[in-house]
Amino acid sequence: MTPFDIARIAFTPTAVATWAGKDHRNTNWPVVYVLDDAQDGRKVVRGEHVDDVYVGESRNAAARMRQHFGSVEKRHLSTIRVIVDETFNKSVCLDLESYLIRMLAGDGSYRVLNRNDGITEADYYDRDRYRETFREVFDELARDGVFTRSIPEIENSDLFKLSPFKALTQDQAVAVEGILEGLFEDLAADTDSTIVVQGDPGTGKTVIAIYLIKLLVDIANTAPAEDRDSDTMFSDFFAEGFRELLTGIRVGLVVPQQSLRESIKKVFRKTPGLHPEMVMTAFDVGMADEHFDLLVVDESHRLNQRANQPSGVQNKKFRDITEKIFGWDDTTKTQLDWIRAKSKHQIFLLDAAQSVRPADVPPELLRELVLGARSTERHYPLVSQMRVQAGADYVGYVRGMLGGQPVTPQDFEGYDFRLFDSLAEMREEIRRKDAGSGLSRLLAGFAWPWKTKTDKSAYDIEVDGCQLRWNSTQRDWIASAKSLDEVGSIHTVQGYDLNYAGVVIGPDLRYDAVAGKLFVDRGSYFDAKGKENNRVSGKVYSDDDLLRFITNIYAVLLTRGIRGTYVYVCDPGLRAHLKKFIPVDK
Repeated sequence: MTPFDIARIAFTPTAVATWAGKDHRNTNWPVVYVLDDAQDGRKVVRGEHVDDVYVGESRNAAARMRQHFGSVEKRHLSTIRVIVDETFNKSVCLDLESYLIRMLAGDGSYRVLNRNDGITEADYYDRDRYRETFREVFDELARDGVFTRSIPEIENSDLFKLSPFKALTQDQAVAVEGILEGLFEDLAADTDSTIVVQGDPGTGKTVIAIYLIKLLVDIANTAPAEDRDSDTMFSDFFAEGFRELLTGIRVGLVVPQQSLRESIKKVFRKTPGLHPEMVMTAFDVGMADEHFDLLVVDESHRLNQRANQPSGVQNKKFRDITEKIFGWDDTTKTQLDWIRAKSKHQIFLLDAAQSVRPADVPPELLRELVLGARSTERHYPLVSQMRVQAGADYVGYVRGMLGGQPVTPQDFEGYDFRLFDSLAEMREEIRRKDAGSGLSRLLAGFAWPWKTKTDKSAYDIEVDGCQLRWNSTQRDWIASAKSLDEVGSIHTVQGYDLNYAGVVIGPDLRYDAVAGKLFVDRGSYFDAKGKENNRVSGKVYSDDDLLRFITNIYAVLLTRGIRGTYVYVCDPGLRAHLKKFIPVDK
């Protein structure tokens, strides 16, 4: 028998007063409640905002409701669902509140009104058992129309993965707290500042970028008299003095990759206080007439230096922006320079080992950026692995394996890491995993020409009788209708999570068994911008330079899978070499 009860009452003073007198737990017991403005069940088109929702917890639910009656932003809400369980304590309620906020944000049919003041991943007695109860609570609320999607559907969605309502890891929380303290110190002193957050794939750099912007917006917009919860992680920043420092602040989030940028814009459309116009390219920043108080730059290693852009229009824009900002066309200036010139404060999130094209900002400039942040104590490293369940060692293992560094073969227990001798079999395994877990996709290096750009009936990748096509869209490809039947390139998956990734290492990367080293086959690498020399700076990219970009690409692809990574290798020499490090599928 389910121990919890969910009371559904009208959000009116009379109804709350009547309900309060029915049970002592309504005025003296830790509970979680959901407030929304859905009157008669949910009749919505998925993806469109229709209703608002607020989730809270309290030891005195009736008194808390009376406080909400005085809130302008909650006055229009109509229905309360109070979750009461005789076994709940404060820790359980905080955890359930956090869980429901995250799931509602990921479901996407409500606009979550909660502010972001620090959802925690605190441990407590018997947490695993309570987490089972949470799923039962979810199911009950879903039957009452609160949720429109299943738990797996929500957890696989971009709205969930990129939501600002995330439970931070310990080192993420330390980084966010340090960033806030440093930023407010610099705002108070009216001094410029540069902050760097550095981390490997899967450490949650994008999560921190989105989380920070929502947190700053909430601090800026919280009324001085508004009740604040002292139990939350960043509640101290909602105190007097901090809000004033953010008055009128102009904030932007710069995201170089088109696909990731579009996904984040979807999240911003659903989040109060955030707007899709806040998510920009470096070109948007450069062309803007206004100056920014703060720019947060995700995937900063993908900012561009002066090089031949994908179009003549962008080449002209690069020149025009440089002239506009610096007074003349200084070809040594990069988009990194634009960001610093157009803002008083910057937060750069980066991983230099994820630079994948010659036009990306050179690694030496990223090193200078990191050293500068360290010298001013504005550098925050991330080490906890959030994506790959194999742990942080897996990322180092993959990079060592592809970087020619000595690595000892390892068995990553609980992580499905396999080398396939048949691409067709790997494709079928990805299909099986997608049917069972969802979010499983094929990925590949750019080792085949993109025939389907001009001939939709053609196939791009043909290996051992297996015919495949490249991604048919650059925007939000992973969630697109055809993605399971296609192969994603680096430009569609960098910054994203998958449950299972099937990675095709093409003939662009090979292994010389005699010399004992990896090498590139230029003729089998078809990303024109990925091997183009820089005529502006006179830079000619050697095979060693190209090897760095290509191995970086494959390292990114091999670190997308949360639960598992499958590998097919085209070059026989490289396949034989990698069999020493990757368990062979049987």
